[in-house]
Parts: sequence; structure tokens; C-alpha cells
Amino acid sequence: MNSVGEGEYVIDSRDGRIGRVMGREGPYVQLRPPGGGQEWDCPAEALRHVPPAVLLRARVRERNRQGRLPG
Repeated sequence: MNSVGEGEYVIDSRDGRIGRVMGREGPYVQLRPPGGGQEWDCPAEALRHVPPAVLLRARVRERNRQGRLPG
């Protein structure tokens, strides 16, 4: 999966984690969990598309976290 853009959600097929694409560094894509947290590096060839229902849950989780942050 070489053509992922920043902000897209993907699955790290090595362990099944969902992450939002934050950028690229060489052969790796930096991913951040929905709702925030520590980024991790994932080889581009280990990325998979997220099924729609899983993507919806990830986006809801992220929005919920944003609503709890102090403004």
C-alpha cells in the first residue's frame, strides 16, 4: 500500500493496530492511534486498508477524545 496520504487511517498488519498516517520517513510510515498517543513506524508494505465499520469506530473514538480536551 504505497499511496496512502496524511490523515488516512490504515491497519498495521504486523499487529492489527489502527493508525492515522502522520507522515513518512524513508521506507516507514508514521502512524498515530485514533484519539492520540505515541506514534510508531510501520513499513509501507505492512499497511492495509481499514474496513468501513472499523474506520467509523476509530473516527468516533478520535472525536470523543477531542471533545474531552480542555479548550
